[in-house]
Amino acid sequence: MSDSDGKKPLGIRGGPGSVKQSFSHGRTKSVVVETKRKRVVVPKPGVPKPASAAPGNKPMKSDPARRPAGISDTEMERRMKALSLAKAKEAEDAARRAAEEKAREEERGRRRKEADEKAREEAEREAALKAKEEEEARAKREAEAERTRAAAKPQKKAEIPDDPAAAQAAIQKQGERPGRGAAAAPRAREREEPNRNTRGKGDADSRRSGKLTVNQALTGGEGGRQRSMAAMKRKQDRMRQKAMGSNEPREKVVRDVQVPETIIVSELANRMAERVSDVVKSLMKMGMMVTQNQPIDADTAELIIEEFGHKIVRVSDSDVEDVITKIVDDEKDLLPRPPVITIMGHVDHGKTSLLDSIRNASVTSGEAGGITQHIGAYQVVTDGGAVLSFLDTPGHAAFTSMRSRGAQVTDIVVLVVAADDSVMPQTIEAINHAKAAGVPMIVAINKCDKPDADPNKVRTELLQHEVVVEAMSGDVQDVEVSAKTGKGLDQLLEAIALQAEILELKANPNRVAEGAVIEAQLDVGRGPVATVLVQNGTLKRGDIFVVGEQWGKVRALVNDKGDRVEEAGPSVPVEVLGLNGTPEAGDVLNVVETEAQAREISEYREQAAKDKRAAVGAATTLDQLLAKAKADQTVAELPILVKADVQGSAEAIVQAMEKIGNDEVRVRVLHYGVGAITESDISLAEASGAPVIGFNVRANAQARSTANQKGVEIRYYSIIYDLVDDVKAAASGLLSAEVRENFIGYAQIKEVFKVSNVGRVAGCIITEGVARREAGVRLLRDDVVIHEGTLKTLKRFKDEVKEVQSGQECGMAFEAYDDIRPNDVIEIFEREEVERNLD
Repeated sequence: MSDSDGKKPLGIRGGPGSVKQSFSHGRTKSVVVETKRKRVVVPKPGVPKPASAAPGNKPMKSDPARRPAGISDTEMERRMKALSLAKAKEAEDAARRAAEEKAREEERGRRRKEADEKAREEAEREAALKAKEEEEARAKREAEAERTRAAAKPQKKAEIPDDPAAAQAAIQKQGERPGRGAAAAPRAREREEPNRNTRGKGDADSRRSGKLTVNQALTGGEGGRQRSMAAMKRKQDRMRQKAMGSNEPREKVVRDVQVPETIIVSELANRMAERVSDVVKSLMKMGMMVTQNQPIDADTAELIIEEFGHKIVRVSDSDVEDVITKIVDDEKDLLPRPPVITIMGHVDHGKTSLLDSIRNASVTSGEAGGITQHIGAYQVVTDGGAVLSFLDTPGHAAFTSMRSRGAQVTDIVVLVVAADDSVMPQTIEAINHAKAAGVPMIVAINKCDKPDADPNKVRTELLQHEVVVEAMSGDVQDVEVSAKTGKGLDQLLEAIALQAEILELKANPNRVAEGAVIEAQLDVGRGPVATVLVQNGTLKRGDIFVVGEQWGKVRALVNDKGDRVEEAGPSVPVEVLGLNGTPEAGDVLNVVETEAQAREISEYREQAAKDKRAAVGAATTLDQLLAKAKADQTVAELPILVKADVQGSAEAIVQAMEKIGNDEVRVRVLHYGVGAITESDISLAEASGAPVIGFNVRANAQARSTANQKGVEIRYYSIIYDLVDDVKAAASGLLSAEVRENFIGYAQIKEVFKVSNVGRVAGCIITEGVARREAGVRLLRDDVVIHEGTLKTLKRFKDEVKEVQSGQECGMAFEAYDDIRPNDVIEIFEREEVERNLD
């Protein structure tokens, strides 16, 4: 059937979209599919692809008979393209995997090759090293043989005579065969020549063996590690000593080993120049299983040192202070020095006014409240040219430590007693300080210009304290003075000069300085400032010193008049600038050579003080822990934070605070110091809920702002009276109020009634006093207290009343108690809380 027949095949329609079959030799070759868009030839199943279907050409459409139903030509074409892309991707993955496998094989081959090369190099290096060792051993054997021959040569020379005939006979006698002696000597020399040449070559090789060559540097010879120069020198020394025949052991070096209280094992071995393993082994033999990093005590270290043949030198941490040596001055170097006079006495007896009259100054006007609250140091030149150094101490009870320091550094004590007030508590304390210090005393009876002055009363009362003045046939000088009118000042200065002349005060100004801190403060512009009284030597600008837990370098020296000076000799009070911190009043100042020494001493003292404070505050036993816990529970505390202008005032305030309190309440000073109130002080006070007390100091702007934000109270004081009184009042507020009972009446039960919703009610008559609704009651039966409580109801007739007077009848019901009987007595009382104060 063909298209020319004009008939359409069965089931096949013509026109666009029809399918035409073509025949070749009676067999169907392909099906031509005509669409509206394009004409595509799809091969029949089982028929080879035409050339147009080769790769690279457009894919051909599948047989419509094998195409799933509902699949369009476009969808079929898309699927065929996706299939061809998947096959192409699979082919690329296979090619990539093959390439990676080939690369891995190459890498494995390269690594095997490198390993073989490395093994070959290692074998060559070991062979070279072995050959070198054999060469060294051969050279060593030849050297030994040469030394043996050299040792035997002198003996042979001595045995062989100079005469040839005699030499021949001697050789034959030693065992040579006859007729060969003449030829033996040349052969012996020939044997010696090669040995000599070989020995020189061996020595040269051994000398060159320690040198680094370019080949060794590139190959990292001997495993990349070379012997040090010191090791090579030691080896050469050993070889030289061995060649000289000295096989004696080296003499052991005995060392002086410094051992502190505890020392690390490795450090001990280093100080002895011994191996650490040997030291550890010795310790283990002693039964101590320790390692090289563990500490041992000094006694154990001493046993180890003695075992190794060394000498022990025991040292301690306090040895750092050995640089501060006590110098014994020669009598030829001592020169006269001014006396140091301390003014002591009761408060408001005119000590500072008396000193102002002597100095023609006015210090009292600058003191708050007109009382001295600092210790002052001044130097006065009298009309006669004598130089006097005065120390003015406070008279208030809180400044006991200041008066004690003044008495310890002084030569003469002037005891000021008011003629109108006589002997007072601080006067007695000053007498005791002077006696404890062992210094002479001069009594100045002040205020003799007042109408009610009675100097004889003062002299008489001083007898009670074993102070006998010259007017009472004693040995203590007394002078009647008046600071206001100037009466008796000349006699007082004359008495001081006479006492100083008797004492013959001398010091050596040509030595390192030594002094005592009279007062210390933290100045805003100048930093820590210490008032120092030089006791010996001369303190110069630039000196390095240590004072207590602080150290520094003298930056400036300021005298009592405010002038800067270059140096200060004995008995001269000066202000010292250049400290790294504020020292404690009473600390000793010592000049040292270097800054490192001063810093080391300061650190040791600081650590010692910290350990001491920790030991004092620590509870070591269970009983102490329990007692401390019980005390903390029962005792109320008032925490405060104190900042003062000078160190002495801060100490005096702390001592006064410690005296405030009893078994129920106490004042605890969290922190005290000198200088302005800072932000850190406010933070500490806020964390502890404590107020901040400023004595003659103020808070800076940041501290004030922080205090306002956190609600911390800051109180300022300039007089210690007010400070102590306010703190005492605040501590009194922590005391629990005292409860007192006041009996207000008695009632007798006549009859007992039972009332619904109320219980048992007692019909009573008030026999004494009054009954109140809110009062407490006790039920007495045969004068024995049966119940104590409160009233539930108090009625008169049917009305609830607050109070029933004596002689009236009423009804009473107890709160939660019904066991009441006729003829019982009700005791009525009120409780009153009374505030307590600290005495």
